[in-house]
Amino acid sequence: MPFLIIVILISIHEIGHFIMAKYFGFDIDKIYFYPYGGISKFNLRMNVSLIKEFIVLVMGPVFQIIAFLILINIPFFYIYKELIYTINYSILIFNLLPIYPLDGGKLLNILFNYLVNFRKSFMCVIFISYLTITLLFFYYFKTSISLNIIFMVCFLVYKVTIEKRSIDNYYNKFLLERYLNNYDFRRRRKIDSIDNLYRDCSHIIKKDNHYYTEREVLRKKFNSKY
Repeated sequence: MPFLIIVILISIHEIGHFIMAKYFGFDIDKIYFYPYGGISKFNLRMNVSLIKEFIVLVMGPVFQIIAFLILINIPFFYIYKELIYTINYSILIFNLLPIYPLDGGKLLNILFNYLVNFRKSFMCVIFISYLTITLLFFYYFKTSISLNIIFMVCFLVYKVTIEKRSIDNYYNKFLLERYLNNYDFRRRRKIDSIDNLYRDCSHIIKKDNHYYTEREVLRKKFNSKY
């Protein structure tokens, strides 16, 4: 029964992400299922709207809560209510921890992207992810350490480290998309380097006391002249 409840809640959670991703036309690569939750991997454009990305992310927990409310009101599951409560909130809370690439880490990244540039946002989230994992490990070390906890912590460190090593690839993809597509963003920012671009913003770039449009700088960069 615990396995059945976990499968139902995680599946509905990921279906929530899936439905909204399809609605917005996102390309879904894979959906991974783990004992503590699932991870949906999208082939997203790096310049996708932050609002759309936010909606896709929150619909996972929303669908899970709806599934939880349905389960506890089905007569067959009445005797398992306490178990359902425990499993539901364990999955929900864990998945919303500020650890990338869990939903909580991705939501935190969206928030930071409104405040700082792409690179700083990502590195702040990576730092917070490592910090959260460390605190999580010491909490369980003081309370109830087990092989499952050690495995979970090692797995999370592995996933965060992979993401950290991918920052240059992500940023180059982010710039290339800007070069290949004429995005029109409402927000405007003045920056001093091509390395400081923000998401959901158009930029004016100052270099050597001259101002250039974002398009001009990207054209020079990808023509190896900048």
